[in-house]
Amino acid sequence: MEYNFLELKNGIRIIHKPTKSKVAHCGFIINTGSRDETTDNSGITHFIEHALFKGTEKRKSHHILNRLDNVGGEINAFTTKEQTSIYASFTNQHFERALELLSDILFNSTFPEKELFKEKDVIIDEINSYLDSPYEQIYDDFEDLIFKDHALGMNILGTIESVKKIDRNKILDFIKANYCTSDIIFSIVGDYSFNFIEKKCKKHLDKIPEKTNTNKRLSFKNYHPVIKELKKDVFQTHCIIGNLAYGAHQKNKSAFILLNNILGGPAMNSRLNMGIREKYGFTYNIESSYTIFSDIGLFYVYLGTDQKYIDKSIKLVHKELKLLRDKKLSSSQLIKAKQQIIGQITLSEENNCNVMLSMGKSMLMYNRIDDLHKTFADIEKISAQHLIEIANEIFDKNQLSSLIFTPN
Repeated sequence: MEYNFLELKNGIRIIHKPTKSKVAHCGFIINTGSRDETTDNSGITHFIEHALFKGTEKRKSHHILNRLDNVGGEINAFTTKEQTSIYASFTNQHFERALELLSDILFNSTFPEKELFKEKDVIIDEINSYLDSPYEQIYDDFEDLIFKDHALGMNILGTIESVKKIDRNKILDFIKANYCTSDIIFSIVGDYSFNFIEKKCKKHLDKIPEKTNTNKRLSFKNYHPVIKELKKDVFQTHCIIGNLAYGAHQKNKSAFILLNNILGGPAMNSRLNMGIREKYGFTYNIESSYTIFSDIGLFYVYLGTDQKYIDKSIKLVHKELKLLRDKKLSSSQLIKAKQQIIGQITLSEENNCNVMLSMGKSMLMYNRIDDLHKTFADIEKISAQHLIEIANEIFDKNQLSSLIFTPN
């Protein structure tokens, strides 16, 4: 698979994947997220993501929103614990329009106080909306439980109190400290020659002053399993069970991705779905997830069920985890599991917007992009013995934490 790469003199890295589609996608992926905040400015990264659309030195908010909308394109942004992404989708002839707009809002936003004041109400409404959704809230509360007193445990949205304290000066100080050209990727998927990409990127991005990130993220090291049950105004009982897992640079990461996919990945034939939802009908929604951060990972199983089924459902989850700890996959089971995840990865390559964002994240994490041939070769190397060793480490019952929301 062909990728084109360029590093500008200011440290901004450009990655391009050619396609034959009439639709292109591009975006900035920045190595700044809620993990880089303190309790005093919790939620500021997400607030900045919103505020970037509120005006630049040459555009008001409605000019920003109309710039791509007027030609049928789309612009969007999101914040995670470790990254901020600002991106656009458009027909091929509008690449420079998208690049100029994205670079303008990222590097020339003025953060008008009047607009910030209005946006606080929007974000507070977003926080209240999330508090009304126990399915969403329990994930964040579980992370807070696991990463207690660490930035990884803080909610991306912040709190109502912390959002109210954000002002223009705090935003400018945070950007100055955290948004560095050495940690910015501009990712493109589209039907362009790389000469064209290079010319346009240098025109709009070369003038950005160089800044190298010297901040070091504090690692999380003090994990202790916690079991907690809370009464909530809910109809269903919600439960999460999980443990720490491997970070982006740890050798067992790829094998655990496969193991998690077997346990409770998106396919309907996952063990959790077949062994609990389909067999007993105890739960409508059950899944396992693996979140990978730069230096650590988090594994968890989520389920929502009627209160009368919660004990049986948790028992069945532990049964599935024990099976993976105790019983090695047969050769046929391993082959099927590998075929399934290879197929899922191949299908995901059809979504070029997600590919563009994934390319940017990969460049931030590893400063490279592994092509599909290497990815599939790494999957084929995974053995049943390797999987059972990992299962005994991550699914160790004595190391699992749990959080349960039960109805009042």
